[in-house]
Amino acid sequence: MAEADPAPQRGAGWLAALIAGQVGLHAAMAGLRMAAPLQALREGFSPWAVGLLLALFAAAPVALALHSGRLADRHGYHRPVYIAVVLEITALLIALAADFAGGTPGFVLLCVAAMLAGAGANMGMLTIQRTAGLAAHDGPERVRVFSWLGIAPSFSNVVGPVAIGFAIDLAGFGVGYALMLLLPLVTLITARRVARVVPAARPGRDGTAWDLLDAPGLKRLLLVNWLLSMCWDVHSFAVPILGHERGYSASTIGLVLGTFTMSVTAVRAVIPWIAHRLDETTVVRAAMLGTGVVFAAYPLASSPWAMGGCAVLLGVTLGVVQPMIMSTLHQLTPAHRHGEALAFRSMAINASSTVMPLIFGAAGTVVGAAVLFWAVGGAVGAGSWVARRPGEAG
Repeated sequence: MAEADPAPQRGAGWLAALIAGQVGLHAAMAGLRMAAPLQALREGFSPWAVGLLLALFAAAPVALALHSGRLADRHGYHRPVYIAVVLEITALLIALAADFAGGTPGFVLLCVAAMLAGAGANMGMLTIQRTAGLAAHDGPERVRVFSWLGIAPSFSNVVGPVAIGFAIDLAGFGVGYALMLLLPLVTLITARRVARVVPAARPGRDGTAWDLLDAPGLKRLLLVNWLLSMCWDVHSFAVPILGHERGYSASTIGLVLGTFTMSVTAVRAVIPWIAHRLDETTVVRAAMLGTGVVFAAYPLASSPWAMGGCAVLLGVTLGVVQPMIMSTLHQLTPAHRHGEALAFRSMAINASSTVMPLIFGAAGTVVGAAVLFWAVGGAVGAGSWVARRPGEAG
């Protein structure tokens, strides 16, 4: 049975429970995503095999996103989140078994664990985002909610890898995977703080999921989202190459990337306080143009400090976008199909994260990191004309 709009029944601490729930699932996946390739490399597998392993974390969400979205639309919060917790725990138990198996059997088990962990984290994310969007009463509140919720992945990408890294150094991979098993339990516990809502019948037949793309403005919004998500992939890929070309140390390159993450987190922490002053379309357009300018300047940065400055500015332009896009997405689609709409967004992002690094790798080898920055920056800047208000023509 479907669930009705949960907004009238949200209880105290509901947003904190959603944030903690996403951290529990995402941090466990991020820890496994860091440790599994490291284990494969230590056992002598090639970089190509490690690339395949990493791709599976994103490939599974592409394949299962629509199913996950429909599940959230049909059952609301609790059942999909419980399934996500089971998938995450199963993935970590399989990874634990892979540590004992070793060799090729162990690598195969790690691949299975990668798919399950990616699927679980994505199912939980879609369900949590859907619930958050429905619980918000209006546009500014949606922006606030998604700004706070957007901090969860950044925090998770620190907690999971750092915790399992220390555990591996102290006691080995098995203990690291066992430690990660505690994180999905956080999601399980905090789910009790999210109110169970009254079941309600769904509206009449909606057709296929792909019919949802006919909603006015949705395809444009997904294109904008893809262009901006591609910028995240380019930055993660090209900054290490650019830094290596200039002879910067690994720690310096890491600090540049870390500065970007901190900037994203900071701007999302500020947005809730000024959400009532922001217009989603104007912010997205400005962010796309700003990203294009920063990408044009990045290859010209002549020192680590200059690259760090570019990273801060890019963190602002890219960090501000996600809450705006999520708010607009919920305005463009009917409430009982938010899960499917979020699934399309997830599919685009994960497909980009799977395929684009391969394209970037080939292009970077031929033209270098600087040209890659300029080409993608030009594309996202020129694409700002696509970001229109839902009622605008064109």
